[in-house]
Amino acid sequence: MARLPGLKVVRSTVQGYGLVTTRRRKKGSVITNVEGVLWRAKERRDDTYSLILEPGVFFDMVDQTRWVNHSCEPNVVVEAGVTKAGNGWAQLQALRDLEPGEELFYDYALPPELKERCHCGAKTCRGWIVEP
Repeated sequence: MARLPGLKVVRSTVQGYGLVTTRRRKKGSVITNVEGVLWRAKERRDDTYSLILEPGVFFDMVDQTRWVNHSCEPNVVVEAGVTKAGNGWAQLQALRDLEPGEELFYDYALPPELKERCHCGAKTCRGWIVEP
């Protein structure tokens, strides 16, 4: 797995490992394109570590981006989808200006049947990792 430029895996302030930016990022900028694996399932699996692109279509983040933790007050968003050729894609985009050393967080927004307790510590924490 290639290291992503401008990003570093560290011990997280929230849980386990996390991903921090090592350079300034402007609001709206693409932080990185995500390396991943597209897979399909006829039945929904309880997989909280894959992006749900559409019903039965999932994208596993297999590079350092897999260490981005959840927050109810995210500073990045994951844009993702399926190309016309049937390939999965994803990228991290900055929701606000970011400074070097900031840990990256996105809102996992799990469906209600997969919700988990949240410990992000944000002022607006919903108490659950679940779609708003």
